[in-house]
Amino acid sequence: MKQLSFYLLCSLVFLCTCVRAQQTDWTVDDILSQESMSSVTFSPDGTMLLWSKRRGVKKKDSYVSDLYLTRLDKQKDSTFLTTQLTRTDDSDHSAIFSRDGESIYFLSSREKGKKLWRMSLYGGEAEAVHEFPNGISSPQWKDDHTLVFRSFDGKDLRKMELEKKKDNVIVVEDTTSWTINRLYTFDVKKKEIKRLTDDKKPVRGFTLSRDGKWLIYSLSGSPHQGADAQPKSPYYLLNVETGAKTRILEGMQTPGRFAFTDDSKAFYFVSQLSSNPEWDGAGIGELYYMTVADKKPVKVDLDWDLGVGGGIEVMGNDVWVSLANRATRREALYVKNGNGWTRKDIDLGEMKDHVSLVATSKKDDRVILNYSTAGKLPKYLLADRKGSAISNPKEVVKLNKKLAKKKITRSEVVEWKGWKGEMVTGILYYPEDYQEGRSYPLMLSIHGGPSSADLDRWSERWSTYPQLLAQRGSFVLKPNYHGSNNHGLAFVESIKENYYDPEMEDIMNGINWLIEEGKVHKDSVGTMGWSNGAILTTMLTVRYPEMFKVACPGAGDVNWTSDYGTCGFGVSFDQSYFGGAPWDDLDGKTYNEKYITKSPLFELEKVTTPTIIFHGSEDRAVPRDQGWEYYRALQQVGKAPVRFLWFPGQPHGLGKITHQQRKMNEELAWIDKYLFGKADKKNPTFKKDSPLAMLLQKDSLSRVNGLYGQNLARTLVPEMVKVSKDSISIGRFEVTNAQFAAFSPEHAYGRTEGNHPARVTRPQAQQYLKWLSAKLGTTARLPNAKEAAALHKQATKVGAKENTLNYWAGYAITPDEVADFRRKMEEVDALSLFKSVGSFAGVKVGSALVYDLGGNVAEYAAGGKSYGYGAYDFVDPAGKGLSTGDKGMGFRVVVD
Repeated sequence: MKQLSFYLLCSLVFLCTCVRAQQTDWTVDDILSQESMSSVTFSPDGTMLLWSKRRGVKKKDSYVSDLYLTRLDKQKDSTFLTTQLTRTDDSDHSAIFSRDGESIYFLSSREKGKKLWRMSLYGGEAEAVHEFPNGISSPQWKDDHTLVFRSFDGKDLRKMELEKKKDNVIVVEDTTSWTINRLYTFDVKKKEIKRLTDDKKPVRGFTLSRDGKWLIYSLSGSPHQGADAQPKSPYYLLNVETGAKTRILEGMQTPGRFAFTDDSKAFYFVSQLSSNPEWDGAGIGELYYMTVADKKPVKVDLDWDLGVGGGIEVMGNDVWVSLANRATRREALYVKNGNGWTRKDIDLGEMKDHVSLVATSKKDDRVILNYSTAGKLPKYLLADRKGSAISNPKEVVKLNKKLAKKKITRSEVVEWKGWKGEMVTGILYYPEDYQEGRSYPLMLSIHGGPSSADLDRWSERWSTYPQLLAQRGSFVLKPNYHGSNNHGLAFVESIKENYYDPEMEDIMNGINWLIEEGKVHKDSVGTMGWSNGAILTTMLTVRYPEMFKVACPGAGDVNWTSDYGTCGFGVSFDQSYFGGAPWDDLDGKTYNEKYITKSPLFELEKVTTPTIIFHGSEDRAVPRDQGWEYYRALQQVGKAPVRFLWFPGQPHGLGKITHQQRKMNEELAWIDKYLFGKADKKNPTFKKDSPLAMLLQKDSLSRVNGLYGQNLARTLVPEMVKVSKDSISIGRFEVTNAQFAAFSPEHAYGRTEGNHPARVTRPQAQQYLKWLSAKLGTTARLPNAKEAAALHKQATKVGAKENTLNYWAGYAITPDEVADFRRKMEEVDALSLFKSVGSFAGVKVGSALVYDLGGNVAEYAAGGKSYGYGAYDFVDPAGKGLSTGDKGMGFRVVVD
């Protein structure tokens, strides 16, 4: 079994080590390469799923999405048959089934991203259906052959002339420079485009009824609506057949998530409830119902104080709702009974409060669910549905197979008393090898928003990665401070005109609770967060500088006086949370003092916490210059180390793979240094594969008086290294002259050749192994036939770069030149061609680093076989790759 295990490992993973394959530690790349199903949709007959999965493309330094098809009526290896439909360096997205279910239509970034593509499910490549010069987005079926999509009519003469002049000046918030998106129809058979709407403002979004006869759409209110929430977006109900439209939902705050009933006679939607709708203030979601006949919204009694938390999905005339539930979500079905509704919690068994609805079939009898917790990787499940009953859950596709082998730390939902004694929730992750009674460091990982929440769901990404911190030996706390959503109206609104104070008390109480519990050491606390998480991180270091040993804020504000006019939504946000504009005369002053007292900038002289700052150069959510103001203040104050990383071309969230990697690596190094006290041993001038690196690596290997090997009862024997856990050991080097002479003192070699490979006969090698077995107390042997074949395969890969004929040629010698070159080699002393073992870089065999596998001398194997190459051998990767063993053979020891 050990021999077979070694063979398989050698055959399959010589170049990527066995330990890496079996490794349980998390890495930065593990976090960034997680897999998930997105944009999932059932085929019309419910037998197939169309979905996409994200993938990183290194040469583009970005992520792309590929399309997949899963057949629910076919299985392979006990799982549903899944086929990857597309794989290019472009993103394929917005995929939908044709009405007959025989093909798919999708959009793509390929060929400038302006084409609609079609692919037959019977086979063949994707074909372009039509090119849309002005672009196409959000295609939805109106009928069997007509799509509704969003686009615009094209550039006017003024824009074309400016482009011709290469005039790229932007006139800010000018309605004349608006691109007016409208809705259009496209007949896929006739290739005809028709305009469906003719409004003078851009379309923001739309939803079609199931029969294609009704359409809800909204318009942008103004170019500055994003900044000040004024004027409000108008919403319309359009009769697609007659063209008649009616304005609806006036006075409601940001209605959305529209979903028509199966009979297309009514629709559900969610609207926000808040105390300051004029600023689109944070609030809770309320569910409404409206018929297309009377056009009057009816509020659905949720029988649930916390409101709607997630999505809704109509099933017949009923509706599946994801309800806010503090640190989780509760899934419920609202069954329509006449003019009212009855709530029935979805029966999810042990998955209760940890599931989200991903997709539902046309008949509403099958659903796709996403099940996870903070400590369980997501699973995508196909289940049967009847009313509120869910049965027969089966995993659709196995994703993240590599991550499933990782250690996942313990996590739990916790509660403590915060501001005004009110209970605050959070997600607590334990150190990887937690021992009760011992105190550990704590790292806060604070969510953004502030109207957001950390739920008991899997959440690992470039901005927050508890697994990496837990394996370093730290608790990680994600607090749902006051102002977070999913906890009710009073909770989310508690920080309006009261910014920072409740949140600070919540978070500090959470820290002190963990300290009192004996879990956390009071002198080992750090904080990190992105966006509002960075905003709170900064203020924590201002108000409690003695508490925090490290801070890692990303894209956070420090100066609200400048945020008001430069943030993309600065007016509405700041009005909501600071109770007016900066220039408002309040409290007897000619300005709004909160813009100063709430700005950390004016107190940054208090900060003594080592701080690393991150910001994207194109951020408008938290304006980029906030990062500069933050850095310059700390740099000038000079009380704490500070480092500022600026990501060119990046908006509020980092999109480039290299930027995400750099952010995480820099952040982890900062945390390692200032929280865990680990000095950075990396030398920026040191290259891992440099000659110095090889020399340092060799210096760490076992030697006795300058001779490679180990001292066993005053006898020099080969150093053996484990291939993998519970497997065999293999010699680090070929048996050397000095090692062989310990067995056979008459073995002759030059004064400086003690570390050269021993060139001996096969019988001499067998005698040495018998002697070594007695010394070791276990069997020492040659590699068997299977092991030798695997070792030879690896030797062929690296041999041209080791001590072989290829090396001595000094160029990429061809097979036809070998005979002539060998004659030239005869002119030198054969002994001068052999080198000390370890003269070339080592290679991995499983977890074992071994040397000279590809050159110096060919090596004996059991059964009269040999493998590897010697100094006179030509390595031909494209040929049979056989060694000659000319001018001497050596051997390497294997121990079971």
